[in-house]
Amino acid sequence: MCKARHGNNSTKEQRAKSADVHFTFIHRRLSTRFHQETKRETNLQQTTNIIISAMATAVAASSFVSRSYGHEVASGLNSKASQMKFRCMKHSGLRSLNIIDDLQVKTMASKLATSRQAGRNGFRSQNGPSLMIVCGVGLNILFVGTEVAPWSKTGGLGDVLGGLPPALAANGHRVMTIAPRYDQYKDAWDTDVVIELKVGDKIEKVRFFHCHKRGVDRVFVDHPWFLAKVWGKTQSKIYGPRTGEDYQDNQLRFSLLCQAALEAPRILNLNSNKYFSGPYGEDVVFVANDWHTSLIPCYLKTMYKPKGMYKSAKVVFCIHNIAYQGRFAFEDFGLLNLPAQFKSSFDFIDGYNKPVRGRKINWMKAGILESDMVLTVSPHYAQELVSGEDKGVELDNIIRKTGIKGIVNGMDVQEWNPLTDKYIGVKYDASTVMDAKPLLKEALQAEVGLPVDRNIPVIGFIGRLEEQKGSDILAAAIPHFIKENVQIIVLGTGKKPMEKQLEQLEILYPEKARGVAKFNIPLAHMIIAGADFILIPSRFEPCGLIQLHAMRYGTVPIVASTGGLVDTVEEGFTGFQMGSFSVDCEAVDPVDVAAVSTTVRRALATYGTQALAEMMKNGMAQDLSWKGPAKKWEETLLNLEVAGSEPGIDGEEIAPLAKENVATP
Repeated sequence: MCKARHGNNSTKEQRAKSADVHFTFIHRRLSTRFHQETKRETNLQQTTNIIISAMATAVAASSFVSRSYGHEVASGLNSKASQMKFRCMKHSGLRSLNIIDDLQVKTMASKLATSRQAGRNGFRSQNGPSLMIVCGVGLNILFVGTEVAPWSKTGGLGDVLGGLPPALAANGHRVMTIAPRYDQYKDAWDTDVVIELKVGDKIEKVRFFHCHKRGVDRVFVDHPWFLAKVWGKTQSKIYGPRTGEDYQDNQLRFSLLCQAALEAPRILNLNSNKYFSGPYGEDVVFVANDWHTSLIPCYLKTMYKPKGMYKSAKVVFCIHNIAYQGRFAFEDFGLLNLPAQFKSSFDFIDGYNKPVRGRKINWMKAGILESDMVLTVSPHYAQELVSGEDKGVELDNIIRKTGIKGIVNGMDVQEWNPLTDKYIGVKYDASTVMDAKPLLKEALQAEVGLPVDRNIPVIGFIGRLEEQKGSDILAAAIPHFIKENVQIIVLGTGKKPMEKQLEQLEILYPEKARGVAKFNIPLAHMIIAGADFILIPSRFEPCGLIQLHAMRYGTVPIVASTGGLVDTVEEGFTGFQMGSFSVDCEAVDPVDVAAVSTTVRRALATYGTQALAEMMKNGMAQDLSWKGPAKKWEETLLNLEVAGSEPGIDGEEIAPLAKENVATP
C-alpha cells in the first residue's frame, strides 16, 4: 500500500443600480462591436488572399530551434541517422514555398474561416473573449492553497488554483486566491496592510501583497517563513529543503497561512477590479485545498463565528492528493492553538513509525470532518477514496461518513494551444494535424538525438519520477516492448535513483530511447506536440493533466485505469486504457509490467491506420478548458446557500491573452 506522506507534499438597491450599469455597458459594447464586425467581415477575405499571395511568392526561412542543447536544427524532408539537415532554394534572401509554409497557409485559412463563422453567430469566437461582463452578482469565493500557478507549483494543486479561479471570474463571480509569497514576484505589490497573528506561542507580523490578473485577485501572504527559505538564496523547495524532506516548522507555517487567509476578505480593500471594489466581506465561500489549509474551518469555528463574524460563510475542503495528509506527533496539537474539543477530529492512529510511533494528529482528517462540504478533482477518484483503505489511504471511513463529490479538472487552453504554442515550430489545429505531426516528430527526434524518421512511432512520458506516477513500472516495461518499431522519450525529475535509471536509457538503447532528467518546459511542449502517444502508467492519479494536454495536441494517451484518467480518456475513442495497477509502492507488480507492454503493442498496431487518426481528431474535438468544470463548481457552491449568493452567467474568460493578464513571477 502507498504510505501516506506526513507533511509535504451588497443591498437590493445596490444590486439594481449595478444591473442598470451592466445593461447600459452591454448595450454600448454590442453596438460598437456590431459596426466593428461589419467592417471586419468585409476585410477577412482580403486578408486571406494577401496572406496566401505573399506566402506563395516568398516567405522568411522556417526553422526549428533547439532550446536545450544550444544548437539549431533546420526542418525539411531529408534525414540522416540522428541528425536532420534541410536546404531550401534561396534567391536574394528569399526562398520558395515549402511544405511548412503550405501547412501554415492551411491553418491560417482555417482560423479565418472559424473567425468569420463566429462573427455571424453572435460576435463570439470559440477561443475569444466574451462581450458580456457581469458585475455585482454571483458568489464571493476564496481559494486558499500553498501553490498557485504560475507563481508557485509542484503539481496539480498549483494548476487548479491557477486555472479554475479565472474561469469562475469569467462567469461573474468575485474570486480571490491566497497563497504564500515565496519570491519577489514582480507583478505583486505591497498592500501596506499588516496584521499580527498568534502562531504557536509567538506573535507574528504578516503583510499582504496583491495583483489582479485574468479577473482574479491574487493575494500573497508575506512572512519570512515563506520568502526567506524557499526560492531565495537557499534555492529550497516549497515544503522542505529537498524532495521528501519537510521543514520542521511546516505546521506553524501553514497555521499562519490559514489565519491570514481568514483575515484577508475582511481587511483587504481591493479596487483593481472595475466591476467589484472594497473588501470581500464575510458572506464568502472558502475553498481549502489539501492538508496545509485544513485549519481554516477549525479557526473559523473558534475565532470568528462565536463573535458573530462570518455567520453565513462556509468552507469547502478539496482533496487533490490523499497521499499527503499532514500527519504529526499528537503532542504537536498544542501548536495549533485550538480548544480541546477539536482533538477528536485530529486524533489518528496508523501502523507507521513516521513521524513518530503510535498516536498522531492528522490535519486532512480534521479538514474533512470540520468543513461543510468535501470535493475532489475527478468523479472516479472520489469513488476510489471510499473504496477501501488502500486507495483511501486510511481515511476511507472518514470520507464515507462525510460524503464526497468529484469534479474533473480542466486545463489551461492558453498555454497549451497548438495554434499559438511558442515552443513548437509548426502551428496547427484539427484540420492540419495530420500534416503537422510528422514535421514536429522529426524536430523532436533531432532535438533529443534520436534517428530522424517520421515513420517510427514515438512514445513520450512526462512526469515526476516517483512511485505514484509509475516511473518504476515504466522502467521495468521498456525492455518488453523496445524491440518493436518504436522510440521512447522520457522527461522528468524526482527521486535520484530513478533519475539515474532514466539516464541509462540512452546507453542501453542508443537508437531507441532517450531519458532527460531535467525540468525542461520547451522540451515538454515538443514531446506533447511531436510524439504519437503519451504513456501514463500511474498507480493512482487524482485527475491528471498530461493526458488533457496530449489530447488537445492530437497525441493519443495510453493510461492506467485510475482516478481522472478513467474520466477523461475513453478506450478506443480518445485513447487506450491499461487497467488498474497495484497501489503497493514498495514493489513493481509483474502483472502491471505486462499490462503496459501489452497495451503499448496494441497501440502501436494502430499506427498509420484510420482508427488512430480518428482517435487523434476525437481528442482534439473536446472542450478541455476550465469552462465546464467552473460551471459545475458554481452549481455545487450555490448549494451551500451562503447569504447573497447568486448564479453567474455563461461567460468566457475576459481577454485571456492580453499582456496585463499574464503573470510575471
